[in-house]
Amino acid sequence: MTDPDPNVVKQALADLRDINKDRRRTAVMKLGMLGGEEAVQTLIMVVKNRNEDLIVRGRAALMLGKLGDARAVGPLIEALDAPGFQTPLYAAQSLGKLGDARAIPPLLRLLDTDHDKFREAARESLTRLGYNSIERLGAVKPEPEGEPEV
Repeated sequence: MTDPDPNVVKQALADLRDINKDRRRTAVMKLGMLGGEEAVQTLIMVVKNRNEDLIVRGRAALMLGKLGDARAVGPLIEALDAPGFQTPLYAAQSLGKLGDARAIPPLLRLLDTDHDKFREAARESLTRLGYNSIERLGAVKPEPEGEPEV
């Protein structure tokens, strides 16, 4: 993979500082499509920014999953508790894509939410992480190791 055009990255970073939230929303998507070190670091900062527009934060979480950088695991775990809909949903989905077992306990906690979409995203991500589920009242549990006790 080649490095992204620095001028395009520079423009996306400038748009990310714009007062217009639509420009910032588009900028995070551009950064996620461009990739690269600066994009990953910037998207992590955006997803952690509690003062940022909720849709901008949500899109940053989505793009971090696309980029697949393990440094995003911690910030995405924190984003599961973010306000709104998009940020926690996309954070849960992205954690499944990143394939890091550190995401399992927070995703298990997300199963206790009243929101169907959050529970479904958590289930799908847990499955992607190799966490086999037995659903009982919305709970997901690992398959027992070894032979069952008689």
